[in-house]
Amino acid sequence: MKAVSLVPHTTNISLKDIDEPQISSPNDIKIKVLQGGICGTDREEAEGGRADAPAGKHELVIGHEMFGVVVETGSEVKAVSPGDYGLFTVRRGCGACEACLKDRPDMCFSGRYTERGIRGADGFQTEFVVDQERYFIKVPGEIKHLGVLTEPMSVAAKAIDEALIIQQARLHGIIPAENWLKGRKALVAGLGPIGLLAAFALRLQGANVIGLDIVDENSLRANILKEIGGIYIDGRVVKTTDVDDACGEVDFVFEATGITQLQLQLIDTLAVNGIYVATGIPAGDRPLTIMAGEILQQLVLKNQILLGSVNASMLHYRMAVDYLQKSRETWPGVIEKVITNKIPYSRFQEAIFSHTTNEIRVVVDWADGM
Repeated sequence: MKAVSLVPHTTNISLKDIDEPQISSPNDIKIKVLQGGICGTDREEAEGGRADAPAGKHELVIGHEMFGVVVETGSEVKAVSPGDYGLFTVRRGCGACEACLKDRPDMCFSGRYTERGIRGADGFQTEFVVDQERYFIKVPGEIKHLGVLTEPMSVAAKAIDEALIIQQARLHGIIPAENWLKGRKALVAGLGPIGLLAAFALRLQGANVIGLDIVDENSLRANILKEIGGIYIDGRVVKTTDVDDACGEVDFVFEATGITQLQLQLIDTLAVNGIYVATGIPAGDRPLTIMAGEILQQLVLKNQILLGSVNASMLHYRMAVDYLQKSRETWPGVIEKVITNKIPYSRFQEAIFSHTTNEIRVVVDWADGM
């Protein structure tokens, strides 16, 4: 079968013929991959960045965002059948720490986890994949055209869920816990796929969403945000430090840029008792001068929380499927616009290395008709 294979820490990436995986355990599921998403991590890998091949191998099949159809199941698989649509999650736990033993590899304490398509395990940019039933997320057939967005939506779902849990716990007895976000201001910084999907989720939670990016007012990203009732701010027109002057202080910041200076400046927009969740991963080797005392003083005096969030649990993947369904029902035809480019696997180089105007999520098609 065909697969997009990379020699880690090089730019040597190509379409290879590899052995088709087979069911080897009674709990295994075999999926025919229909689509694989391309994100910044894949592009970083292809440019020689972070990526680790499986033990004993010198190449890595890339891809951690996928969607497909079940073609075969092991003898002990009961809840999944051939013909079901779905995907496998990305991270596999260390098998030893408290989090991983409780099926929360997204919170692994040891750091010795593996990630399909990223770290120590082959990924999903290929024709067939096999994994255990415990890592399978079912997607209803009516949203199969959105299934490839489940993984990035799960990242947004976890970040929002953790923020809500924290706020509900610390403001218990002060603010009704049922839906802390309803009617509150939420700033989404960075309207790429994860940022836009977070905007959908936040709007479904009843938040008043403000989106910050550096694209034109009439761009696709800005228009999608406005179609779901959000307000767009062009960061080239309004300085980050002036965002709160333009729209008032915000109760929740969802950061999805990975730009260090911006990440720090966004703290200034937070209201009293606000919470800030960072999901963007900045480069770690860029020095920056900051007013650390001023930032920490604000966090203390205004009872603010700064939180980092990565990956997602099975619960958050299921939340993601629910968010996708409800987004489609609430704003018909809008969330579909997040998928802007569909490219056949034979042209995978174009999917990874080319950028088009108004590109948001690029998808590699591994089957006709998607």
